Amino acid sequence: MITLYVEPFSGLSGDMFLGALCGLLDAYDDIVELPGKLNIDDAKIEITQVEKNGIVCKHVKVIDLGSGEEHHHGRHLSDIVEIIEKADIPSSAKAIAKEIFQLIGEAESQVHDIPIDKIHFHEISGVDSIIDIVGSAVLIDQLQIDATYSDPICLGHGMVNTQHGLLPIPAPATAKLIHGMPSYKGDEKGERTTPTGAAILRYLKPTFASPVTATEKTAYGPGEKDFTAPNVLRLSIGALSEKADSLFTVETNLDDCSPELLGEDFQRILQNSGAIDFTITQALMKKGRPGLLLSALVKQANLEAVCDCIMEHTTAIGVRYFPVERKILERHEETVATDYGPIRVKVVQTPSGKSRRKAEYDDLRKASENHGISIPDLKRLVENE
Repeated sequence: MITLYVEPFSGLSGDMFLGALCGLLDAYDDIVELPGKLNIDDAKIEITQVEKNGIVCKHVKVIDLGSGEEHHHGRHLSDIVEIIEKADIPSSAKAIAKEIFQLIGEAESQVHDIPIDKIHFHEISGVDSIIDIVGSAVLIDQLQIDATYSDPICLGHGMVNTQHGLLPIPAPATAKLIHGMPSYKGDEKGERTTPTGAAILRYLKPTFASPVTATEKTAYGPGEKDFTAPNVLRLSIGALSEKADSLFTVETNLDDCSPELLGEDFQRILQNSGAIDFTITQALMKKGRPGLLLSALVKQANLEAVCDCIMEHTTAIGVRYFPVERKILERHEETVATDYGPIRVKVVQTPSGKSRRKAEYDDLRKASENHGISIPDLKRLVENE
């Protein structure tokens, strides 16, 4: 299982993503040819070696050869999609690029309250942004990433000058794109995360946790500006280690949630989101209010999905989670043929070597309904077989 680990301690931008992805795949020579593959004649790519606080890496810079900025700005989403469709790149990479631009379009549409097909893209419709996004899409497609993990995002603070005038940092579209993602302002003024960088990360659907991986390669993508801290994006690829199935407990206290909302339907949704197990226990809340404690056990890969599920389907406005360790018995599953149909049985081995058998309740219930035998009688029959 190939994982990508994103460390945006200095922010995110399209050129930072493109530079770091080129470093992971040693694809600098290939990316230089991208303007031709996009049929964009008024752009070229320059690769320069830079040093950011002692970190030596390569900056991928798109040079606009056109006759002024305005001649590139103001494209609609359909114009950009047409450029992507005509490009000489794999169809899978085209799909990634279009989805990233779609994410930006949806954010811009919400910010300006204009239908997405009417939006004029400004900062992200120039050749530099198009090449940054399409180039990143091509390289993401090549990496064949199974899962992405990320640290919280540095946003910067202050004001940024845009085609719409001065706007607060993060810019409104960026703020939309990072909804639900942990972030912080950082110590220095300036725009550290751009809409293109935020959209690429949003496409990757990251889990905000530190993975347990055997790192195979690390690369840096520098930004053009200089700050006190190194202005680079660090990306690492690796394989999940044996401890990658490390577990977390997710908890929330509920004092305003009807128990009906936590019934069979919710429990099925919670399990489908990735919860291994869960408990719902009565609790006495502050000021003597009666409440419930919902606690779920989840693998790290499903942590974000389970947290979102709980906050979506209960009255919880937040959850807490923490890593846990567990020790489990060796087990395997058998199927026992009975007069009432096949019944799955879980067989576990105790530390002393003894075996214990437990019939699957769903199979027992089905056989009980079909044949009129009580579940306890069927359970004894199967487990003593």
